[in-house]
Formats: sequence, C-alpha cells, structure tokens
Amino acid sequence: MTFAEDRIAPQAPPALTEAGRDDVPRRGRGFSLRTLIVLRWLTILGQSTAILTASQGLHFPLPLWPCLIVIAISAAVNVGAMARVRRLEASLPDGRTTAIHLGFDIFQLGLLLGLTGGLENPFCLLLVAPVTIAAAALPARQAVALGLLALIAVGVLFFWSEPLPWRPGENFHLPLLYRLGMVMALVTGVVFTAGYAWRVAADAEKLELALATTQDVLQREQRLAALGGLAAAAAHELGTPLATIQVVAKELQRASLPDSEAAEDAALILQQAERCRGILAQLSRQPEGDDALYADVALKALLEEVVEPHRGFDLVFEVLVKTPPGQPAPRVRRMPEVVHGLSTLVENAADFAASTVRIQAQVDAGWIEIAILDDGPGFPGDILPRLGEPYVTSRPHGKARLALAAQIAAAASGAGRSRPETTVAPSQGGMGLGFFIARTLLERTGGVVSVGQGLPRPGAAADGRSPLRGARVAVRWARPALEVAA
Repeated sequence: MTFAEDRIAPQAPPALTEAGRDDVPRRGRGFSLRTLIVLRWLTILGQSTAILTASQGLHFPLPLWPCLIVIAISAAVNVGAMARVRRLEASLPDGRTTAIHLGFDIFQLGLLLGLTGGLENPFCLLLVAPVTIAAAALPARQAVALGLLALIAVGVLFFWSEPLPWRPGENFHLPLLYRLGMVMALVTGVVFTAGYAWRVAADAEKLELALATTQDVLQREQRLAALGGLAAAAAHELGTPLATIQVVAKELQRASLPDSEAAEDAALILQQAERCRGILAQLSRQPEGDDALYADVALKALLEEVVEPHRGFDLVFEVLVKTPPGQPAPRVRRMPEVVHGLSTLVENAADFAASTVRIQAQVDAGWIEIAILDDGPGFPGDILPRLGEPYVTSRPHGKARLALAAQIAAAASGAGRSRPETTVAPSQGGMGLGFFIARTLLERTGGVVSVGQGLPRPGAAADGRSPLRGARVAVRWARPALEVAA
C-alpha cells in the first residue's frame, strides 16, 4: 500500500543536504523589481557614456541616432517598470520577472553591439554578465534559457553586424580566424562563468538551508526545554492538591456503603489521582543508566508496551511487524524518547479512530519504519501545514475523555449504568503540545516523521483501490540508530 505523504523535515542538517533537501521549501529566487530597475539605470548610464564618448569625444562615425533610440527603448521599459513598482509590492524576489528583464537586456545589448561592430567591438564581453547573474539567481531552467539566448546573439553577431566605427580615413577589419576566436571565447566565457556562478550559488543555498534548519531545531529544543521546566514545576505544585484529593476520596469511600455508586465514584477518583501521581513521578525521575527498564527489547514487545496503556475502550488495536522473508524481527533499544513519542502518537490515533488503530513496523535492509494508522477523520487541511508546531490542535475532546465524561454523566444521573471492566483513562487534552513533543523526541533519536492517509473506510472492499481515510503518522530510522547490534 502506498500513501501520499507530507514529510516533516528531519532534525539533522546532514540529512537535509542529501535526501531531505528536496522536501524543504526553497528560498526566494531572482531579484526584486526595484533591484532590476537600479541595475538597468546603471546599464543605461554606461551605454550612453560609451556611445557619446566614441561619437563626440573620439569622433568615430557610428550610427548615433539608432544607438540612442535603442538606449531610449531600454529607458522607456525601465520607466514602465517603475510605474509598476508604485502599484505592486515589488520588494520580494521574483524569478520570472528577473528572467524576463535579463532576457530583454541580452536582446538590447545584442542589438546595440550589432550597430557598433558586432564581435569586433570589445564591449561584446558584456554578453557574459546577464547569463552569470541568471546562473547565480535563477532556477536552472531559466538560467539555461538565458544562456542559449546569449549564444544565439553571439551567432547572429558573427554573421551580421555593422562595421566597427574607426577613425575617419582608416579601415579596421579583423581576420576571420580572430573573429572565430572571439566566438569561442564568448561561448567558453558564457558556459564556464555561468557554471561557476551556479555552483557557488548552489553551495550558498545549501549552507543557508542548513542554517535555517539548525535554527528551527534549536528553537524547538528551547521550547521543549521550557516545557520540561513547566513539567517539573507542575510536578512540584500539583503534589499537594493531589494528596488532598486522595485523602478526601478515601474519606468518601469509607463513608459510603460497599458496592454503592458513591463508593465506585470515590474509587474512580482515587485511581485517576494515583495515575496523575505516577505521571508526575515519571516527569521528575531521572532514569539510571544501568536500569533494566532501559535495556533492549524485541520490536514487537516495544510496540505492545506502547499500545498497552491505551487499551480499554471500543477500539481494535492491531500490532504488526513485517520483516524480509526468513529474517527475524530485530531487537531495538528501549529509549524513553521512543516510548513516549510513540505512545503520544498512539493516544492521538485512539482519540480520533472510529474503530481501528493499527501499529505496524516495516523492517528492510537499511531502515526500520513504525507507522500508526487510524480510520478516523484524518488531519484537517488547515492544520496539516502547521502540524508539529506547539499549541496547534484540532482536538476539542478526545475519545477517552468523552468516554470518561459519559461515565461521570451516568454517575450523576444514577440510572441504569454499568461500569466497564477496565476504567477508561482520560487523554492529555487538546493543548496542541502532544505531537510537538513526540516529534521532537523522536527526531532526537534520529527518526524522520511523515504524515499521510490512514486506513480504508469501514466496510470498504479490500481490493487496494478503496478510498483511504484517517491519519497515518510514520517514523523512520536507519537501522543502526534503533537496532541493537548482534
């Protein structure tokens, strides 16, 4: 079965520079329109100075008015661009606009060179500049198109151009071999200079992307550290209220008749208060390095441990481990980050599932992937792009909390209730921190988190073509990061 997934960027920058780099949004390409306008005004100033100096200062017989008309057309285009800047927000890079303006500059420069000697004009070297800028600032396809446009301009100038303006009474003609050498020099300059600029820009983009990813990781680590401080404070502050709740509940239990509804309610309060104390004790406890609880376990046993606390209401939990034919399931490190992160993902799936939650592990030669799938409503479209950020949630009430609310309502009504054999444990609520903490912990162990579609709709035919619903959250590790070496 295949899934259309939205990958969440991994934590480590080295992974980003390889496979994960294609999944991270690119920075803006091109220049802003304001920058292009300034560059063109500088070009117009340089071209005008060169034409007027050659005509008026050196008295070369060049076609002055046609050259000035070509420069005036460039100035008119720039004035139109300035009018557009006033109407639009033009402070952001725009690759398409940059490519169009650079293409116009190549065409305008080629026309001006054609009027003033073509490849015999030493200023033909300027044809390399727009292509170099395109290679450094534009996507590869647009940069290649502009490079081809410059090479076409070189070919046209080789076969057609006006004679090179020279001093009156003297004729200046370069031999054919020299002109062919100019063509080869321009082609070589366009190709190698643009290739060098493209490579430098690509390396700079990788560094920029790695820096941005590192900053994001540091921000998430800082948030997690802040949440750890809050958890320690909560463990300290909630101890006294929980002790008071337990004392009062015990008094209510002793004052109630055995097997009465009040006694059962008091027992439920005691159970949940004791669970809270256990959670707070876990938050404030530092595991010992030689504790057997943190040793290696079988992969199936790890998944069963993750699922066990969430059994107890009307859901089917499926635990599957798939390995290559003839190979046993590996033993993995029982890291607290993995256990807590997967447990949070399973709890989220249980809160939204309609009937089934599936936890499946896929093992191949180089990877171990654990996926949690459910047949619930799936991730909302407005939440998916921000999934993994703190305080982002779409859960007003979880399934477990609804079940507990039903128990309390039945206790309040006192009419015909029957308690389940296993008391339902309430979920951690909808603060939007669960997925953020789970993702951060799992990525800290080297996992890559991805989300997608879940299980087929209930009652759908098992033909592989039935529409999927629900959510799928998968975590993928390289085998050395999770597996215990034999």
